[in-house]
Amino acid sequence: MSARRVFFYVQHLLGIGHLARASRIASALAAKGYDVTVVTGGSPVPGFPANDVKHVALPPVLAGDKGFSGLADGEGNPVSEAFKQERRDLLIEAFLACKPDIVIFEAFPFGRRQMRFELMPLLEVIEKQEPRPLVAASLRDILQERTKPGRAEETLDVVRAHFDLVLVHGDPAFARLEETYPYTAEIEEKIVYTGLVAGHAPEPPAERFDVLVSAGGGAVGKELIGAALQAAGLLAGDLKWCLITGPNLPQDDYDGFAAAAPANVHLFRFRKDFASLLSGARLSVSQAGYNTVCDIFRAGCASLLIPFVAGGETEQSTRAERLEKLGLAGVLPEADVTPERLARDVETMLARPRPEIPPLDLNGAARTAEILGLQTVR
Repeated sequence: MSARRVFFYVQHLLGIGHLARASRIASALAAKGYDVTVVTGGSPVPGFPANDVKHVALPPVLAGDKGFSGLADGEGNPVSEAFKQERRDLLIEAFLACKPDIVIFEAFPFGRRQMRFELMPLLEVIEKQEPRPLVAASLRDILQERTKPGRAEETLDVVRAHFDLVLVHGDPAFARLEETYPYTAEIEEKIVYTGLVAGHAPEPPAERFDVLVSAGGGAVGKELIGAALQAAGLLAGDLKWCLITGPNLPQDDYDGFAAAAPANVHLFRFRKDFASLLSGARLSVSQAGYNTVCDIFRAGCASLLIPFVAGGETEQSTRAERLEKLGLAGVLPEADVTPERLARDVETMLARPRPEIPPLDLNGAARTAEILGLQTVR
């Protein structure tokens, strides 16, 4: 019997969190014997997806700015109707060539509304297939708050019309979908919790740092890295700092940081052993993205979280506040980040005992593969 084919769509617009989580899930599916095609629509990121899956890269689309207002092409120009049509055609062509048994949409229709121009036509093509593939949404556990009237209802209509499964990548003991999506009860029969999609337990760290500062993809991390460099100079010189800027930080900014770094600060663009370094760090300083928090849970280290809030983003603040209430993290609002405040909060967090992480389900990637294996393709 041939391997079941999976067509997995993921669009990252600013950071790399969506792509990283989807790549973990895709690799887990491949490890279970699925024939996986991952379709990406953002800027290329080395190593994502992994080479254990097939990869179709659409012409890249980026967020027009930090507030996700508008879309830009790979050159930074507003996308045209001709560009959108090309993407639509390429996406549908890739779907027809794959002939999948299962189609997974990362975030959509609960997010990535900007991509309706290509995803709604794809859903219409899917509905005409015989046999029709199973269609699943792949979601993080905490959604962005929707303030515009009608958006939640619009999502509900699309789920009811086109989706068989809503895979919530979370542990309901930590966060439940109904807390950030008001119509959860109406689609309850489609929802399955997979557990958090964390990486594997890390190897022992090759190096140990007192403070590990990470800026995710780096597209919006310049201010954090700059403040951390100065904060390191305000605290004891024997504290060992590791600053990871992310791959998207402009080269000129990186070079400036490297020139300004004191002897006790080690600067990197990227560390493949990030999860391992976390397990050996006394304190992690980062934004409060899904993947970083999963890594912190796995490592068991203390954390100071700086939620990303540009453009009205609420998801990271919701996650950070929940962790703070559980005594698992400190929270520093993005607007309050100064070298002095960061130094003070780092000093406070280092004085606390190591947190006790609750026994959360962190095996969401493998569990997703198991859940899909139990489904009957219509």
